[in-house]
Amino acid sequence: MKQANEQLFDYYGKPGLGQAFPLAFQHVVAAIVGCVTPAIIVSNAAKLSPGDSVFLIQAALVVAALSTFLQLFPIGNKNGFHIGAALPVIMGISFAYVPSMQAIAETSGVPAILGAQIVGGVVALLVGLSIKKLRKLFPPLIAGTVVFTVGLSLYPTAINYMAGGVGKPGYGSWQNWLVALITLTVVVCLNHFTTGLLKLSSILAGVIVGYIVALFFGMVDFSNLASAGYFQFPAPLHFGLAFEPSACVAIGLLFAINSIQAIGDFSATTTGAMGRMPEDKELQGGIVGYGVSNFVGALLGGLPTATFSQNVGIVTTTKVINRVVLAIAAGILLVAGLVPKFSGLLTTIPQCVLGGATVSVFASIAMTGIKLVMTEDMNYRNTSIVGLAVALGMGVTQASASLGAFPTWATMIFGKSPVVITTIVAVFLNIVLPKEKKQK
Repeated sequence: MKQANEQLFDYYGKPGLGQAFPLAFQHVVAAIVGCVTPAIIVSNAAKLSPGDSVFLIQAALVVAALSTFLQLFPIGNKNGFHIGAALPVIMGISFAYVPSMQAIAETSGVPAILGAQIVGGVVALLVGLSIKKLRKLFPPLIAGTVVFTVGLSLYPTAINYMAGGVGKPGYGSWQNWLVALITLTVVVCLNHFTTGLLKLSSILAGVIVGYIVALFFGMVDFSNLASAGYFQFPAPLHFGLAFEPSACVAIGLLFAINSIQAIGDFSATTTGAMGRMPEDKELQGGIVGYGVSNFVGALLGGLPTATFSQNVGIVTTTKVINRVVLAIAAGILLVAGLVPKFSGLLTTIPQCVLGGATVSVFASIAMTGIKLVMTEDMNYRNTSIVGLAVALGMGVTQASASLGAFPTWATMIFGKSPVVITTIVAVFLNIVLPKEKKQK
């Protein structure tokens, strides 16, 4: 029995299905809501038809699964160049792209997002191939500032969803707020007063409870569920591709940032569960794999992926690094993505429920950014970098008319999401401002 258990703590081990499945299910529970919620947000922003919304969710799950498989089972020489990290990680649709994707969806539609994603995949590929040189531009201070800004920029989305969704009947009603707050209460309570599977599944449990309450208020519409099929593989280029220069710049920059950010998740995985730092070839393979999977994912209609920190947390807590366990989790996500009925059911979740479930996620993103920033000495120089970068990024996007005299492309790049301005300002100031001398 001991020998069998040891297989779970060996990346290349072969544990029994009875051992692996429950551990894999934990990863599914932790990942599935995060995978589908960005797709739902984007489909609402783009005003997609019910059928296209279902397709976007399907593609999100399928691409998340395929991206995970690539990281777990790399292509190429194990000891030389390979595509994929060969590390125990779960990939999923990233919230980091949501503010920019919302803006692009509202103005140019989903094809422009997917076109920009292809460009972003190429950017990630280039970052992966030159990771040693580029890491210097994104120390924890800069990465943390960007992540903090991403979290802040998502707050209005969460609040609008809690209120029922902008433009939806009953927006701001007490019923929407009640359902949202009940959902949030369940998430918070499970996060802080439980352990194990209940804690890991807090967001999923919150969504289920909120969904049941919403049913009693008559908020759930099943009218489009009947038309959804039982099996369908995502059709390549279903939405098509459009290459809008402004969208490509905005998304491409985010891919560069997330490529660097992925180093943190890879490092957290290896240090927390494997007792070592990741090797350069693992980092390079992981980021190159990230680029390749997003390139292919865009062709399948899937939105941008990234390493899922919540699943990194499970790996570091349990120390279970076996790739079979994570592959089973990816397999479950894949099967779920191939069933339009399941994806259609997810589209019936009211926006107030999603808002109540995700506001804590967005808050944790912002707090993760703060934690990264605080790993460095917060002297006058560093506080100036963080403060100015966030102030300009958030300030310009909140003052919607501030770029009114500029061309449309400039507004799209700099005025729709605070991440672009924040990143540019933070990197620039970190290069030009003199480092403070440490006092002896």
